[in-house]
Amino acid sequence: MLAKLTTKNQITIPKQIIDQIPETRYFDVKLNGETVVMTPLTIYDTDLEQVRSKIKKLGLKPDCVAEAIKWARSK
Repeated sequence: MLAKLTTKNQITIPKQIIDQIPETRYFDVKLNGETVVMTPLTIYDTDLEQVRSKIKKLGLKPDCVAEAIKWARSK
């Protein structure tokens, strides 16, 4: 299918493709050689207060959180 790049660097994804990935509003876009790859993403809203409450309930200390973030970023 043909898609045209506009002067504002926007591309409309054809309806036949969007219909196959319902409820997708965000994509991870990468360049693989000369091929543009768009991977549908699911974004979850996060309530920071709920996260903090769970951390407190579990008895985690700030250094545990920092260690977990460091581990997650290394993957």
